[in-house]
Amino acid sequence: MLLRHLRYLLAVADHGGFTRAAEALHVSQPTLSQQIRQLEEALGVNLFDRTSRTVKPTDAGEAYIECARRVLVELEAGKRALHDVKDLSRGSLRLAMTPTFMAYLVGPLVRDYTARFPGIHLEIFELSMDDIEAGLADDSLDIAIAFTPVRNPEIECIPAFVETLGLMVGRDHPLYHSSQVLTSAEVAQLDFALLKPGFITRSSIDEYFRQQGITPKVAIEVNSVSTLLEVIRHAPMATILPEAIATEDRALRKVVVQGEIPQRGAALLRRKNNYHSAAALAFVGLVMSAKLP
Repeated sequence: MLLRHLRYLLAVADHGGFTRAAEALHVSQPTLSQQIRQLEEALGVNLFDRTSRTVKPTDAGEAYIECARRVLVELEAGKRALHDVKDLSRGSLRLAMTPTFMAYLVGPLVRDYTARFPGIHLEIFELSMDDIEAGLADDSLDIAIAFTPVRNPEIECIPAFVETLGLMVGRDHPLYHSSQVLTSAEVAQLDFALLKPGFITRSSIDEYFRQQGITPKVAIEVNSVSTLLEVIRHAPMATILPEAIATEDRALRKVVVQGEIPQRGAALLRRKNNYHSAAALAFVGLVMSAKLP
């Protein structure tokens, strides 16, 4: 059995058939079929049910495919270990964050990290929580900053800091220069622009409104933090985002409200029992020593 057999096996499983898998692998379909048949003969089982219109794994195939995926992930980790440079003179780091962290956290962290380790090549991804968990599990990411808890038991969470949400407005809003402390009834009278449902931040906001007995007037919903910030800067709307985003240079100001605004635990996430490069360990050290947010 060769590594090629495992790659071919996963290609057939992921593409749902030999034709599309062969195209993706840039080999002929007869060659691919022959390789899979060789693997089945070596194992003494049928890995795919070929009787239906689509090629589906058998029960034995499903079990073997999962093992094959883990093997390839470990081999890729081993390859990175071979190229790792402990003095951090070179290397790479694949980093992901959820969207709200991109609005205020990624800049300072990247500034400090690249200043200390200029030889490290950074790849930065803005991803949903689901995509972060998937990327860490399949080893396409090294580390992430996101919220806890996580669903995947193979992902390790290192608590990093607590993020507090805040109600904020832009310069065109009547409350921009106000020191008034808003009651729940007054918050309910504001026009809001918010992230769309589906964002973890929006879930926290909706829970806050529910706890305070507020039925918000949501005039605008967007699917991007950067777009939301532009809206708030140029329209007399309020929003709720991490407090750290409300700064003078962004022309945003936090409005004080009665009652507790939600807090969320943020953590460094990485795959358990995986090889962690010197570049990844250095990033963990930087985050843990920084004053965040």
